Amino acid sequence: MSALVFGRAISRSLVTLHLFTQNDILTTIVPTTLFALVTAPLCSPYRCVHVVWWIWLHLLHFNVANQVIDPAEDGRNKASRPIPAGHISLRDAVYLRWSLVPICLISSAFYSIQVLGASLAITLLTLWYNEFKAHSHWFSKNLMTGLGYACFQAGATLIAGRDMSRLEPDALVAVLLSIAMFATTLQAQDFKDQEGDRSIGRRTLPIAHPSPARVSMFVGLPMWSICLTRVWGMDAFCSVAFIIYSGLVGLRFMVCKTTQADRLSCKLYSLWFSVAHLLPGYWRYFHEARTHIS
Repeated sequence: MSALVFGRAISRSLVTLHLFTQNDILTTIVPTTLFALVTAPLCSPYRCVHVVWWIWLHLLHFNVANQVIDPAEDGRNKASRPIPAGHISLRDAVYLRWSLVPICLISSAFYSIQVLGASLAITLLTLWYNEFKAHSHWFSKNLMTGLGYACFQAGATLIAGRDMSRLEPDALVAVLLSIAMFATTLQAQDFKDQEGDRSIGRRTLPIAHPSPARVSMFVGLPMWSICLTRVWGMDAFCSVAFIIYSGLVGLRFMVCKTTQADRLSCKLYSLWFSVAHLLPGYWRYFHEARTHIS
């Protein structure tokens, strides 16, 4: 009987941990994993498990830290999250938040000093973003999130690659482009959360500058698509398809302004973002490979 109770407790705990990260599977875990696997390049299929585990563990760390700051906001804006839904108490979530710091750092140290550095950077940016309120203004929010996302990519790419102590030049270019791309399009995820953000006084770009924020998506997505297709040497057909899709997603942000519409637009943006993360692989397998053959 005690084994059954123990098994149920473990099952509930695993479900709770999953709930902390489930909304970011498409926006963080999938694109970052794809980025690492095609940019590294992948040392062996077994590394995929390490990459996904490392990304998920650090995402859990960030999300728990974020969600213990103001559970009342989640109660209004995202009531299905673990704390407002009653899956875990605020006190236990705070304990989990700080226990994840050494867990992330120690697990990263087993890979390399460089991966540990990426983990430490995520830890410091998480502290700055949450406890020091960088999330309260759109500029610092976008900048900190862009930098944090780049740390996720760098750590995951190091783990996936043959040499965990350095990033190849192409990978470094891809990470730097990703910082700029994510920092300037992150508002795609903020449109659907305006009600909750406004209730706690958070000035995201859609709240501070509603019309320019939507224009930035309409203009920014196609511009970034053009830039990325040029940098990674995409053929004409793929380039046109990628640019047209980005234009349609940007246009949707302009004309569809309900909360429900913004949720779908965010999912379509996530698809664009995931495809953008595959483009370094396009370069590697269609251009770099051709160079080696010739």
